[in-house]
Amino acid sequence: MEATPLEQLLREAPDDLAAWSAYSDVLLEKDDARSRLIELELRLTREVRVVERESLQSEIDLLTEEHQESWDAELPEGVEAVARCYGFATKVAVDWSPEAPARIAEALQGRFVTRLRIRPGTAAQEADDEHWSDEPDFDEDDMPLPLPPHEADGFADLDLGGIRELDLSYFRIGDPGANGLAAAASAGRVATLDLRYCGIGSDGAAALAASGKFGDVRRLHFQRNRLTGEGVRALACFERIEELDLRYNQIGADGAQALIEAPFAGSLKRLLLHRQDVSEAGVKKLASAPQLPTALRSFWRSM
Repeated sequence: MEATPLEQLLREAPDDLAAWSAYSDVLLEKDDARSRLIELELRLTREVRVVERESLQSEIDLLTEEHQESWDAELPEGVEAVARCYGFATKVAVDWSPEAPARIAEALQGRFVTRLRIRPGTAAQEADDEHWSDEPDFDEDDMPLPLPPHEADGFADLDLGGIRELDLSYFRIGDPGANGLAAAASAGRVATLDLRYCGIGSDGAAALAASGKFGDVRRLHFQRNRLTGEGVRALACFERIEELDLRYNQIGADGAQALIEAPFAGSLKRLLLHRQDVSEAGVKKLASAPQLPTALRSFWRSM
């Protein structure tokens, strides 16, 4: 279904309360109960009296309980709503399988779906569960490198141009999956890219960065992968990064230097790393780097 101009506006600016109020009127004409839900939630944002807030919240809860199942039924089979706004799915999750690309394409036709979580399929998850069950002395601080990745064939068939957040955390796609993702038909609007615990090395990171498909990324979560200093240097192609999580990657002093030289260094608002990730020499580099914002330099001076 093609989005109306008002729906397109709300996809781009989901915090526009005036637009939501106008959309409530549209839904009222269609006898859609979400019209009432929008009205109640907008009133809740303006109400200051405790008694009135409690009454509004109670009515919201009852309305949601009555209708949410039917609202979620608008999603395709195999697609789960994991975040909602005024009853509409805004983030969906899909378990990876040969049917996943088609399900994702259909799900992204949803009126306000702009965030996607791709989870490992059953076979991949069972392999991970079996591995970790054999590690009784598992220690987060001494966690070994990820297993050889579960290849995610079919990533190149994805068209992600309509989403703002892509979450593949804990799906061990490795470098083969990263290369497939880099070849996706479109991903140019993704602002948040979550690749925690994906088993991606420097080659996969370089492929993603060089593809040009993720040039709008502001928030990159790359915790516990297999990145080296060379891989950090490749991340320079993500020119707009404002928040970067590289914890539990052994990037060393070379990686710290690559961060300092990256075009986004001066725009960083958050940089998540541990001392052991960059070494003592790397800490000194970050603490004295004029390219970094003052707050970040101060943090590293206190390490």
